[in-house]
Amino acid sequence: MPKVVSRSAVSSSTDAQPTASSTAALRVYYCICGEFILVIDKSLASLPKRTTDSAIVIRSQDSEAGKARVFKLNVVMKDPILIERQGGHERQYRLHCPRCSLLVGYQSTPLPIKSGPFVYILKGALTQLQGQVPSDAFEDEKLIQS
Repeated sequence: MPKVVSRSAVSSSTDAQPTASSTAALRVYYCICGEFILVIDKSLASLPKRTTDSAIVIRSQDSEAGKARVFKLNVVMKDPILIERQGGHERQYRLHCPRCSLLVGYQSTPLPIKSGPFVYILKGALTQLQGQVPSDAFEDEKLIQS
């Protein structure tokens, strides 16, 4: 049987410019139970918050107001609910963790996920450190007890 000889060469250039994908820092977020939920191109802390419930607003479609964020969700959508808001009602299609069924966010349109202009992530629902409870998870509870 003949011997197999293989050779490989690695080539790199210090003159090459970094590509957009190599410089983009993706952030990974987990449910409190440790399940992977969200990968996004920007920190959730830097995104705008909704005034009605302090949910984090992720733009899911391009519009005149701005470009959509690049993100991937690992969630299960359950039956919609109707929330009473000042001046009317809001239908929420709720997004739940596929492992523990914890509510992590919602959108205003039915399936598919990201079909509406925005996806909302609830305050304190996700953490960047797997298995660690986020610091703002029980923030509203402290206000109620005070």
